[in-house]
Amino acid sequence: MKTVSVTEFRADFHRLLNAVGRTGEALVLTKYGKPLAMVVPPQAPQGKKWKLAQFRDSANVGGDLIVPTNEPWEALF
Repeated sequence: MKTVSVTEFRADFHRLLNAVGRTGEALVLTKYGKPLAMVVPPQAPQGKKWKLAQFRDSANVGGDLIVPTNEPWEALF
């Protein structure tokens, strides 16, 4: 964990925040040499994220999409 004073953080927060995001290392902010706050990177997302591209080539068109059918539709709620 890197430690910097609040004064140093205030003067160069863009670079320091980018370093936290890039390296994943927490940053401890001190005031008069005592820990005051901690800047930590966000947690990794839980579970799998769905992306539209992953469904490419997995859909099949079963007929005309424009002409309506006379069959009732079911909705799952």
